[in-house]
Amino acid sequence: MIEQIIVLNNIDPVIFFGINNSNLQLIKTLFPKLKIVARGNVIKVMGNAEEIPVFEERIRELEQFCAERNSLTEENIISIVKGKSPNVVSQDNLIIFGMSGKPILARNENQQKLVEAFEKNDMVFALGPAGSGKTYVAIALAVKALKNKEVKKIILSRPAVEAGEKLGFLPGDMKDKIDPYLQPLYDALEDMIPTSKLKEYIENKVIQIAPLAFMRGRTLNDAVIILDEAQNTSINQIKMFMTRLGMNAKMIITGDITQIDLPPSQLSGLKHALNVLKGVNGIGRIEFTKKDIVRHKLVQRIVEAYEKEDKRVKKDKEDTRKNQAE
Repeated sequence: MIEQIIVLNNIDPVIFFGINNSNLQLIKTLFPKLKIVARGNVIKVMGNAEEIPVFEERIRELEQFCAERNSLTEENIISIVKGKSPNVVSQDNLIIFGMSGKPILARNENQQKLVEAFEKNDMVFALGPAGSGKTYVAIALAVKALKNKEVKKIILSRPAVEAGEKLGFLPGDMKDKIDPYLQPLYDALEDMIPTSKLKEYIENKVIQIAPLAFMRGRTLNDAVIILDEAQNTSINQIKMFMTRLGMNAKMIITGDITQIDLPPSQLSGLKHALNVLKGVNGIGRIEFTKKDIVRHKLVQRIVEAYEKEDKRVKKDKEDTRKNQAE
């Protein structure tokens, strides 16, 4: 009888072993001649020298399946242990599997174009209204690259520009003041990565979420770097950010040029960059519209209502200028 230690590195033990260790109990049933003990992400198995290598091979296959899909059912376990391919339904436009095996898909033509542009270019601009899924898809692409070991880290950033509030009036230290601006990025990650694994990634700086000012002076290699809400950057800020791009790195810059929260006298760095970089090889550009909005149906109606109001205000100003000129 020999003993083998197997460390599971890529999964959440709660998902892998199941609620109340139901998956672990099934695995023990399927390997009746082995003594199997699990604690945390470590499995200790004792038994015949011929059976243990087979057991480890099956456990590694289960680990890979669980890591890819964030889910592991009894049916999956039985199929894999018996050497069969799990019965899974293929999904068109699949990016990754989120929590509980939920497929995260490119849900419309422009989201799919963003997926394709990311594959072909090292820098991509994703432009469009709130709710079009541009940031969510960008983060899904970054998580996919990390899971596939195409990069070693993900870096997510936003400019801490207030929409009607001031940082100084928020309670707490600098992290407490900044976190509300970064919460949408955390929300997306929590949909895609198990909580314990996400915490580990953040603690080990595999995933870094920071305000734009923290990017200065860095060269970012082996990473997917995402700048969200880029319409609220200055010209110098977005230039600084784009020039952080290092070797084996990709960058996605998202923004909505109709929702700029900068002072009226300050030009948006995103608008400036789009003009300066027009036609530059290696840079992709995807423009979402209100038709791409994938949130609640009211969101599209709200966007349309504000667009209509903006046009009315603009027309009133033009009419006033014409009348004054006359």
